[in-house]
Amino acid sequence: MAETVTPTVDDTPPPASTRRERRGWYIYDWANSAFQTTVITVFLGPFLTTVAELAAGCELGADSCDGSVYPLGIKIAAGSYYPYLISLSVFLTVFVLPVIGAIADRSAHKKRLLGGAAFTGAGATIAMAFVTGDRYLLGGALFLVANISFGAAIVVYNSFLPQLGGPDERDGISSRGWALGYLGGGLLLALNLVAITVLDEGDNPQRTLDLARWSIVSAGVWWALFTLVPLRWLRERPSVAALASGGNVLTDGFRQLARTMREVKAYPLTLYFLLAFLVYNDGIQTVITLASQYGTEELRLEQSTLIITILLVQFLAFGGALSLGALAKRIGAWKTVLLSLVLWTGVIIAAFRLPAEAPVPFMVLGAAIGLVLGGSQALSRSLFSQLIPAGKEGEYYGFYEISDKGTSWLGPLAFGLVFQLTSSYRVGLVSLLIFFVVGFLLLAAVPIRRAIVAAGNTPPRVL
Repeated sequence: MAETVTPTVDDTPPPASTRRERRGWYIYDWANSAFQTTVITVFLGPFLTTVAELAAGCELGADSCDGSVYPLGIKIAAGSYYPYLISLSVFLTVFVLPVIGAIADRSAHKKRLLGGAAFTGAGATIAMAFVTGDRYLLGGALFLVANISFGAAIVVYNSFLPQLGGPDERDGISSRGWALGYLGGGLLLALNLVAITVLDEGDNPQRTLDLARWSIVSAGVWWALFTLVPLRWLRERPSVAALASGGNVLTDGFRQLARTMREVKAYPLTLYFLLAFLVYNDGIQTVITLASQYGTEELRLEQSTLIITILLVQFLAFGGALSLGALAKRIGAWKTVLLSLVLWTGVIIAAFRLPAEAPVPFMVLGAAIGLVLGGSQALSRSLFSQLIPAGKEGEYYGFYEISDKGTSWLGPLAFGLVFQLTSSYRVGLVSLLIFFVVGFLLLAAVPIRRAIVAAGNTPPRVL
């Protein structure tokens, strides 16, 4: 028998948001994208890999290293250290982010939570200045703090989205925020490129390593500085539960999370969408996170080539996010995201066939990534906002964020394991195809309009 859904649709319009408030929300994407671009995408992978190789006894600047490091007595290939760190960080976020979301929903001071998480992450990033020599354990610990704080801040930040516009506005709001983030991340990366071009000494690998470290530090300063703007311009919009809460926000948050875990089975279609997102976004985040390591270790490209390519991705992603946002107005966000996953599959196949020491094909592929990257992420974020029961935005975005913004874990884990077994980054790359294919099939199977209505929300006119 076909399932019958009799929802209670909330037709109450969201409170009006001002242009200043929306701009403040956009600027946090500008602030945090410096960490995503400069740290995660470009510098940290090669930097921590080099530091781990030094700890393994390899010579600085060597073409290859088969050494191992032993954190907590566990033998790990130096080349697998960074992918394993990513997997460990997301394992920890599984416990942290949903709790942060529950606390945000029960708090009348979400801006304080946003600022606390952002400044903690920025501080840990700035502290990378002390990761010198073979201090790979210090670098790993600071990365864990920074990446978990980054995810926690994004949970709180995303929970503002449903309060900034109605169902037909959120795709545009999300796309504009993501597009501005690419501009901010690209601008800082461009400044770092200029610094490296001027200061680098090609025959001095220690100088190159030092410049990478200070580029990472600059992202922490940028992140902290521009976070001040949304903290001033955003408005507190506490939920009914937050206003009624008279107890301890932390303990109330844990209790609310426990209730949500018991009640979440009432929204199976929301969970099904979340499962699809976790799968395909895991693939996207793995490509973003490990692209620089693949370029340096497998394709043997210069750091300057990687930075130029990432810059190309950033500025094309600005237009790509806005373009796919416009396409979503015509065919709907759901169909647009499905189209983007087909394009991502083509990207993986093309990346596997890239020749070594050939910068131009790598840059062309980067341009293709830029056109599809921003839209697939921005539209997934706005589409998920339609599937969240009112008043539980923080909690649900906590689950969502577990696989967003560089906190994926299955992809890096698969990539690291395959490399450890085969010593080939290309074979590791092929393992990522499964995430896009399975993610597409799962998302295509979601009855998206029925899922939105089942969550008690009003569907947008076009899906």
